[in-house]
Amino acid sequence: MILRSKPSFKDILFAINGSILPRIAPHLIGISLISIAAIFAAQEHPGIFARISAIPFTLIGIALSVFMSFRNNACYARWWEGRKLWGELIIACRSFARQTSALEERDRTFLLRGLCGFSAGLAARLRGQDERAAIKQWFDTSLSPNDPNPTNAVLDHIGQHCLMLMRRHQIGAIHYSVLEGQITALSDVQGGCERIALTPVPFAYSLLLHRTALVFCVTLPFALAGSLDWWTLLPVLIVAYTFFGLDALGHQLEDPFGREPNALPLDAMQRTVERELLSLLGYQDLPDPIKPHRNILR
Repeated sequence: MILRSKPSFKDILFAINGSILPRIAPHLIGISLISIAAIFAAQEHPGIFARISAIPFTLIGIALSVFMSFRNNACYARWWEGRKLWGELIIACRSFARQTSALEERDRTFLLRGLCGFSAGLAARLRGQDERAAIKQWFDTSLSPNDPNPTNAVLDHIGQHCLMLMRRHQIGAIHYSVLEGQITALSDVQGGCERIALTPVPFAYSLLLHRTALVFCVTLPFALAGSLDWWTLLPVLIVAYTFFGLDALGHQLEDPFGREPNALPLDAMQRTVERELLSLLGYQDLPDPIKPHRNILR
């Protein structure tokens, strides 16, 4: 996730880090070359584009911008829901840790390190990394090699340990019910994250908008070259930057758990869980918080 203050006038003009410009630069270069070709053609053959009116492009541009805003709103909703789910994960872990403060140190260590393993496993699962290796750093209980969902298996082990504590009368039935409620909340978080990760924005919808934006930006220079000459480059590049930039930004927000600069900082949020739970267990040598690198928090 990009962390920057409100852009100054200098940032608006020159900032590259945190901008979508590097991602769409090849598109802009291509549109520039097409525009230059159209300008030379209009200069060599005056009137060749006289019958191409700019009015249809105005109408198409308005419609395209409206439909593109719908897609970007849908992508941002996915991004924001992912952030809310990880916020709920952090809250549930804090609540679970507080509700186990009266347990023996051995049992509490098992449960809280299990939560660290759950958050690490969920982050790895959402990013397509090695789930088991991420969990093993925190949770020593052996997981079945055939289990298709090791992260959920961690929650099962935590729930079974709480049930064992109740049967041994170390906690009461009401206390067990409260702990089980937090485990259920964590399971809901995992299910919500998997729903986002496994259900992308319909490909046909994204492809339609991308193709329409591409055709619009490629043909626009031929409508303007005859009347604007070299000034054609200015409006064409502004329009191309806007449409291609919105399309690329929507693509990044569509997968909130990925590695793109605008994706959610899962590593930083996972580290928050680890630091807080280890602190409650009395650890003094806590892992360092993850800080932004070049204004990007991972």
